[in-house]
Amino acid sequence: MPELAPKLLDQVRHALRVKHYSIRTEAAYLHWIKRFILFHNKRHPRDMNTLEIEAFLTHLAVNERISPSTQNQALSALLFLYQQVLHQELERPVDAVRAKAVRRLPVVMTKAEVSQVIARLTSPYQLMAQLMYGSGLRLMECVRLRVKDLEFGQCQIIVRDGKGGKDRDTLLPDSLIAPLQRQLRYTQALHHNDLEQGYGAVYLPYALERKYPNANREWAWQYVFPADKLSLDPHTGQLRRHHLGEDGLQKAVKQATRAAGLTKPVSCHTFRHSFATHLLEAGYDLRTIQELLGHKDVSTTMIYTHVIKRGGLGVRSPLDG
Repeated sequence: MPELAPKLLDQVRHALRVKHYSIRTEAAYLHWIKRFILFHNKRHPRDMNTLEIEAFLTHLAVNERISPSTQNQALSALLFLYQQVLHQELERPVDAVRAKAVRRLPVVMTKAEVSQVIARLTSPYQLMAQLMYGSGLRLMECVRLRVKDLEFGQCQIIVRDGKGGKDRDTLLPDSLIAPLQRQLRYTQALHHNDLEQGYGAVYLPYALERKYPNANREWAWQYVFPADKLSLDPHTGQLRRHHLGEDGLQKAVKQATRAAGLTKPVSCHTFRHSFATHLLEAGYDLRTIQELLGHKDVSTTMIYTHVIKRGGLGVRSPLDG
C-alpha cells in the first residue's frame, strides 16, 4: 500500500464511526477500498474518479462473478470514500457492468425438519435457534439480544436497530419463557461475577455510554447470550464481555443439519424463512407477517407465497388425481 494509505484508511474508519456504521460494515467498506486501491496498482483514490470505479466494479462482475448485492456493497464503500472522506465530486454517475441478478426462492424446512435440527442442538444454541424460528429473528438480531428487549408480560421481543436501523416488535413464544428465564439466571450470575472482578461493562450504541456513564454495567443492558470469555472492544480497546459470536451458532446449525440427515442447504436464516412460511400456511395475512419480519416492502414478504405447502404455485398435479 502507498505511504498515505494507512492514514486514508484511518480517516475512513473515523468517518464510519462518526456516522454510527456497524463494525461489520466498517470491515466490509475498508476491505473494498483496499481492493480498489490494489486493483489500480496502489494509486491514491484522490487521483482517480468515475472511470476507475467503473473498471473495478466491472472487473468484479465479469471476472470474479460476484453477486449483485456484493457489487452494490463495493459501490457503496467507494461512494462513501469519495463523498464522506475525500469530499471529491465524481465526474459523472457510475455506469459499470452490473452483476446479473438471480431470483432465488428461500430454503424452507417443514415443521418436522425444524424439530429434528433443533433437537440436535445443545445449549445455548438450541434456544437461539428456537428464537430465530419462533420469533423470526435474524442471526445478528438473535446474538445481539439484550435483557431489556425481552417483554415477558406482553410475550413480545423488541428488536432494536434491526436491518435498516429500524426497531420493531415481534412475538415471544410462550414455550420459550421458561428457557429464557433460565438463561437469564445464568447470564446474571456471570454478570455479577464480572462486576466483582472489576468488569461487567458492555458496548452501548451511539453516544449512550457518554450520556449514561454507568448504564453499560446495568443488568438491563447485558446480552442475553454472553460470550464465554472477555475480549477487547474493537472500538475502545476496553476489555469487555461481548455477545456470543455468530460463527459458533452457524457452525452448530450446520452440524445439527448434517446429523438430522437433511440435504437442504440449511443456514440460520432458514429458521426465519420457515417462521414466515409456516405463519402464512396457518392463515396469517401478509401484512402481519411483514410487520413481524420488519420488511420495508410487502413485496419482499410475498416471496413466501411461492413456497407454501406445494410447489408450482399451489397447483395440484393431475397425476395425484
